[in-house]
Amino acid sequence: MSLRNFARSATRAYSTAEPTLKERFAQLLPGWQAEAKDLKTKYGKTVIGEVLLEQAYGGMRGIKGLVWEGSVLDPVEGIRFRGMTIPDIQKALPKAEGSEEPLPEALFWLLLTGEVPSVAQTKAFSAELASRATLPKHVEDLLDTCPTTLHPMAQFSIAINALESESKFAKAYAAGVNKKEYWQYTYEDSIDLLAKLPNVAAKIYRNVFKDGKVAPVDASLDYSHNFANMLGFGENKEFVELMRLYLSIHSDHEGGNVSAHTTHLVGSALSSPYLSLAAGMNGLAGPLHGRANQEVLEWLVAMKKELGDDIFNKEKIEAYLWKTLNSGRVVPGYGHAVLRKTDPRYTAQREFALKHMPDYDMFKLVSNIYEVAPKVLTEQGKTKNPWPNVDSHSGILLQYYGLTQESYYTVLFGVARAFGVLPQLIIDRGLGMAIERPKSFSTQKYKELVEKITKA
Repeated sequence: MSLRNFARSATRAYSTAEPTLKERFAQLLPGWQAEAKDLKTKYGKTVIGEVLLEQAYGGMRGIKGLVWEGSVLDPVEGIRFRGMTIPDIQKALPKAEGSEEPLPEALFWLLLTGEVPSVAQTKAFSAELASRATLPKHVEDLLDTCPTTLHPMAQFSIAINALESESKFAKAYAAGVNKKEYWQYTYEDSIDLLAKLPNVAAKIYRNVFKDGKVAPVDASLDYSHNFANMLGFGENKEFVELMRLYLSIHSDHEGGNVSAHTTHLVGSALSSPYLSLAAGMNGLAGPLHGRANQEVLEWLVAMKKELGDDIFNKEKIEAYLWKTLNSGRVVPGYGHAVLRKTDPRYTAQREFALKHMPDYDMFKLVSNIYEVAPKVLTEQGKTKNPWPNVDSHSGILLQYYGLTQESYYTVLFGVARAFGVLPQLIIDRGLGMAIERPKSFSTQKYKELVEKITKA
């Protein structure tokens, strides 16, 4: 079946009077291509920044060198999705009936096009994702053979890699497709992959922690509701709401973080979205990135065990914080490479907790730490940002509703991150972005370089 006929058959049942997501992207792309070409033609030789030696040794922080359309992270304002703050998307994006949280599939539309979809477009897109959700048998069998001792994120990466068998992009490239059509096959792979991730993630959860049985997808439900069902929490309306919020606010955080950058980097080699996202998930699994939410909860549980009934005693909380720091550890969930204020994603989760679980003891502990930790970290003087980030709050929300297996939390983060990085892969191929290849030097070469510069 040709790509054109496939696209027609995949969307016919979900058509509205308005354009589909793929149709709308196709309408917008020529203008973006012209804009990028004009920008490079007029200003391609313009200096946009400078690089310090300490940045080369410091994780390249602050170096301007990536193009990322979906979001921009301001040190003070926090994340903006196509110019919209988290409160903005909570207000503007379509919601499920009776819900107060945005639908992540509507956010995907926003990140890809820069436009807020209508309710009808969002429902059609939700139904299309449901129609593509089935896993091939070999991927199910592969997950069934994984030992339960294998970390859920390792299983998640393995399964996404195995889905490469379904890649339309890989097959089209092997057949010699024109590079002008790359974005169309990247789009098809990205939507297929996004649709299948809840099944992958739920099967891992049910295999490792439950009975191995996964509920079927219901095409009448939105993405988050189906995901909650498959995990086994679909009867809890508050948990479904949490999933809508969680997937939305964890989706995108501009392009320089490890998972986003890795997905973009591997995609620039024309690896398929499956291989690219799998690489990004291996980065997300690291304790300095997505796995931090697991570490935060483990630290909170240990603190609560030691404090006992004194979780309101700020002096004892302060003492525990100093104990953590003096042991050579950081305070988990505090600080950020870019942000210099409280993470708006933390604030969104705090507001959710205030509404749904104000008397929960773990929420009260997190709130009390929030009142103490910035002062301690400022006094210590080793962090540029003494404020909480997204990881400091997410785990206790999941604990409250019974999803207590913290080793699984990064998988949820991974499903969410796909909503941010896959739109950029489609845009990359649409704009014909080049393979990424920065310059590297050895320490000796850098020494020669700086000595030459300082003598000039």
